[in-house]
Amino acid sequence: MEKTNQGFHGDPEKPGFRNVYAMGLVSFFTDVSTEMIMGYLPVFIVRDLGGTRMILGLIEGAGELANNFFRMVSGFLSDRLGKRKPLVFTGYAFSTLSKPLFAVSTTPAEAFSVRVMDRTGKGIRTSPRDALLSQSVDEKVTGRAFGLHRTLDQLGAILGPLLAAVLLPLIGSRLLFIVSFIPGVIALLILWLFVVDVETPPRKSQLLKGASQIVKGDFLILLAALAVFGAGYYDFSFILVRSTELGITPELVPLVYMAINLFHTLVGYPAGVLSDRIGREPLLATSFLLFSSTSLFFAYLSGLSATVLLIVFYGLYFGIYETVSKALVPKYAPPELRGTAYGVFYITVGLANLAGMSLVGFIWDNAGRTQAFTYSALTGIIATISASLLAARSRGKLREKVNPTLQAEKDK
Repeated sequence: MEKTNQGFHGDPEKPGFRNVYAMGLVSFFTDVSTEMIMGYLPVFIVRDLGGTRMILGLIEGAGELANNFFRMVSGFLSDRLGKRKPLVFTGYAFSTLSKPLFAVSTTPAEAFSVRVMDRTGKGIRTSPRDALLSQSVDEKVTGRAFGLHRTLDQLGAILGPLLAAVLLPLIGSRLLFIVSFIPGVIALLILWLFVVDVETPPRKSQLLKGASQIVKGDFLILLAALAVFGAGYYDFSFILVRSTELGITPELVPLVYMAINLFHTLVGYPAGVLSDRIGREPLLATSFLLFSSTSLFFAYLSGLSATVLLIVFYGLYFGIYETVSKALVPKYAPPELRGTAYGVFYITVGLANLAGMSLVGFIWDNAGRTQAFTYSALTGIIATISASLLAARSRGKLREKVNPTLQAEKDK
């Protein structure tokens, strides 16, 4: 495995956008592998394995909790080791090896275990990968770097469901899970051969020991907004299940997922570039507002119009959110604590999303769709207000920095 940070353009500190492209290709092939199965997995759990919506929410929520917990641990470890790439490779390998196990799952409990294994691999790789991405380029273009990476990632998320829609009628869901192993192996080879590490001085410290240096002020407001948002969160799996209720056949559900990912992809890079120009906090607030709109469509609309609006608005929300929320973190943490900052960010999101996914699924099962997604809309609106407050504070601090400079120029 390549351990040096030389090799792309000779700069020992910043490998630059060639590293971003390489990691983007890794994510592209990994997403082909993952999204081949995710476009059908929620229907597989509910329809083939007999799980309820609450069980689906619990599976997805627990998977995301494992994902985010190991993001915290791996972020700390990457800071302590002063190296990112070994953990990134380990995480991708773990996910690649676990996905084919869905082929032998016969109960929701077994699917639960495999999903947690898969998300654990994602968790191991993500914080070190995001830290490596942010350290590969200058901070002023981190929004563009994350947007570019996200776009390449999401191109795989478009191709994966398309392949699933073609292959499902031919080979069935269980063999599809096995075939998903192939693009995962390609991703590992690209990572091994072409991604360059960026080393930092190793930090000998305890887990989250440096968290107190960053969990304060505006970063604390950001975490609070994410926690409120997560309390009413649901992922795409609920939309896929809802699409079958609106008349989409199970074999065509991967195409619904592909359409969500298409809008996600189209907005990812522009959102990153725009966030570099106008600030990331306003776009985060916009993403929360789009989520609330999606929830209202979910709660009160039916028919083809509901399907189309759910696809468009959820895809736009997720594309903006995934890009700008990650790109915000470097603003609040120095490079030597970057991995720890991402770990704190992800564990906050994971705990909140577990609660939200389980609760929304429970309300849907027991009180009805309208009540469940009206609740989600309300939490999204509260998060929008919190993110708007953060944006206002950011603008105020910028004015405080600019005004003394302007006054000094006038005095001259």
